[in-house]
Amino acid sequence: MAGVIYGLCALTALLCAWLLLQAYRRSRYKLLLWSGLCFAGLTLNNILLIVDKLVVTYDLAIWRSATALVALMVLLYGLIWDAK
Repeated sequence: MAGVIYGLCALTALLCAWLLLQAYRRSRYKLLLWSGLCFAGLTLNNILLIVDKLVVTYDLAIWRSATALVALMVLLYGLIWDAK
């Protein structure tokens, strides 16, 4: 059951990333780009969660935390330094 929930979370993040990046392609509004890239990173984070909990026997918590941190730093960059 946990695998289904992890998979749905990854698919939701992927769908959000895809929709945000598609909206960016149409409007060229920068906040959509940074948000889409953040959700792409969170998708990778969720995929690593699936691999960590269901596939491998060693702990991938550091890698999962690092991908989440990088994803949120991308969004933070877009919110602070790229705001006009």
